[in-house]
Amino acid sequence: MKCPAILANEQSRLQALYDHGLNSEGLVKSLDPVVQIAARMFDMPVAAVNMIGSDHVFFAAVTGVGEVDMRRDVSFCAHAINQMEVMVVPDARQDERFHDNPLVTGEAQLRFYAGVRLLSPDGLALGALCVVDNQPHFDFSPDDQRRLQELAQMVSDRLELKRIETHTNRSRPDFASYAGHSSTPVVWFNDHGQITAWNTAAAQSHGYSLAEGIGQPVEMLLVERDRATFRDMVARAVAAGSLDDLDMSFEARGLRKGGSEFQLGFSLFGWKAEGEMRFEVILKDITAQRLTAPVTDQQNTLDPLTGLANRARYYRVVEDAIIANIPIAVLMIDFDSFKDINDTLGHACGDSILREMAHRLSQMVGAAGVVARIGGDEFAIVLLDVASPEYALALAEQAINLIAQPMVIREDEVRVIASCGVALAPMHAHETLELVSDADLALFKAKAMGRGRACVFSPVLRLEAVARRLYAMELYRAVNEGEFLLYYQPQVNLTTGTVTGAEALIRWRHPKRGILAPISFLPALENGTLAATVGAWVLDEACAQVAYWRRHTGADLRIGVNLFGAQFQAGDLYAEVVSTLARHGLPPSALELEVTENIALDGDEVVLNILHRLKAYGVGIAFDDFGTGYASLSQLKTYPLTRIKIDRSFVQGMLEQKKDDSVVSATLDIAHAFDLQAIAEGIETQPQYEYLRSKRCEEGQGELFGKPMPASQFAQLIGLNQYSSAA
Repeated sequence: MKCPAILANEQSRLQALYDHGLNSEGLVKSLDPVVQIAARMFDMPVAAVNMIGSDHVFFAAVTGVGEVDMRRDVSFCAHAINQMEVMVVPDARQDERFHDNPLVTGEAQLRFYAGVRLLSPDGLALGALCVVDNQPHFDFSPDDQRRLQELAQMVSDRLELKRIETHTNRSRPDFASYAGHSSTPVVWFNDHGQITAWNTAAAQSHGYSLAEGIGQPVEMLLVERDRATFRDMVARAVAAGSLDDLDMSFEARGLRKGGSEFQLGFSLFGWKAEGEMRFEVILKDITAQRLTAPVTDQQNTLDPLTGLANRARYYRVVEDAIIANIPIAVLMIDFDSFKDINDTLGHACGDSILREMAHRLSQMVGAAGVVARIGGDEFAIVLLDVASPEYALALAEQAINLIAQPMVIREDEVRVIASCGVALAPMHAHETLELVSDADLALFKAKAMGRGRACVFSPVLRLEAVARRLYAMELYRAVNEGEFLLYYQPQVNLTTGTVTGAEALIRWRHPKRGILAPISFLPALENGTLAATVGAWVLDEACAQVAYWRRHTGADLRIGVNLFGAQFQAGDLYAEVVSTLARHGLPPSALELEVTENIALDGDEVVLNILHRLKAYGVGIAFDDFGTGYASLSQLKTYPLTRIKIDRSFVQGMLEQKKDDSVVSATLDIAHAFDLQAIAEGIETQPQYEYLRSKRCEEGQGELFGKPMPASQFAQLIGLNQYSSAA
């Protein structure tokens, strides 16, 4: 299967999706007539307007579709947005891009596809209008393609109306929800200078009650001598109909109700509503800031370990810059697996590394901004006068590369990998907490993309965060309604080529979004309260299935089950495993439990004791994704392992990259030295298979042998055609 290419303007494309108000949570009703027309016009059972998200696709309108795999990697429409003309696939089974696509080989049985991309007014591909059939069609003529393009133009016109509507709805929320409870003083006033709304923070900062301000001139907040300058600023904005290209920075003397004065800084924003200008001013008492500019109390502003600014100072710098209308970029930096370094080399070594990283980042930033340590291994950088996301991203990547340079600690060479999230003000936010939250979301995305990556915030990331929260709530329904299911990926003996077993992999049959892969919901599941419950279900379901296959084939198949960390803390995992095996009539050797490095490296004696007991009972214990973490080797001495799983990232690069080959070869040598079995993940080609077999790697799994598949399909793979599922 060929995965669709990612467009060069991906960030802008995702922004355009957000601007149109398009997300996976709702359909666009105005598009329903178009897809119904398309289905009738071309006599196709399925027609859809499919939007392409960052890692998944979703319908804006659809007719004739049931449950379907919504991953971007398998989407035909994700290919269509890369083409200028209509993409026609007469028979997917005969197309090298799609012949082994799950939408073709699975329950959907897709055979014919025709789709045309949908463009925003700026020429950005949002998604595609498509018609689909489970029968091939070689008669989709040029006239048919032209008619599909005409329908696509109709869709684009309606999407543009939705964009305008979305922009209008988003442009300004009501004051109560926007700033009513904010601790930041905010005032709204009209083009006549009269206060139309203000919050308690603004009223109290000037000595008024909340009711005293409405309808009063906003000038009452300033001393007499500064009011003319303020009036001139507002008049110029009203005349221009906008604040664009106007200098709205201003400092003045604030006037309290009792007559006292104070130094006041504020940021002025404006917009049009019903043909008239409306204004927002964000206030700040900066008297104390002016008086204490030469900071002497270092204990309150500096991190004692590194000498950098601390969290409080960092927030203050960001807030001051926003109030002063200075464009800034915030970089949130987090070290990957730094806990491993502390655990293996000691906290003194970890402290030395943190000080070295602080020095490197300070040297890089210089006078262009402020570097802060805001947590154990978390750093932040505030870059002043930076308005370009491309420039900020380049600096983030420079910081990552700088951190990755090796250092020598106690004669040991140590390398640290970091991830970075970037957000800019005023581009992404006008308030400190929102800006920092945006950078955190970008950091989360960067870490999800892989180690040592940087990512700039996009509004789509907040939509994805909302989706994760929704998933967290929906998980309760999924558990109660039995929406989870297992797929099985074959594991093969590399010497004989026979199937030895399978790894059980969880999927979610979502009632609206189709079959969801673990990346969509696993973080919410692992961090929630249902992990142990779902883990117990996975264990029972997988054992029931392998018991069924063993009874009907006579083969000594083995099932691999991934464990959640919560399963070690809730109840008695050892007793649960023993009773599950007994309930299904399985010997202990039929089960292999897979533990990730996050679980193994916690160093929890409870975990270690349970694994020792399970191994003594005869259950296999596999170390998953071996080689990706810092301290894996040291764990081999203490952990009761039977198998090492070599991570797919090394397997896929081992024939081209010497470093990957070295990791694979060394891992196999170590496994054999410790009398452990090895299984390589991600085998996709015959040369990879042959090479690993020559290295005496015992087993393998990957697309060469089979992708994760439903139980019925796995049953056919092992020659069990009459029976498919234990259910």
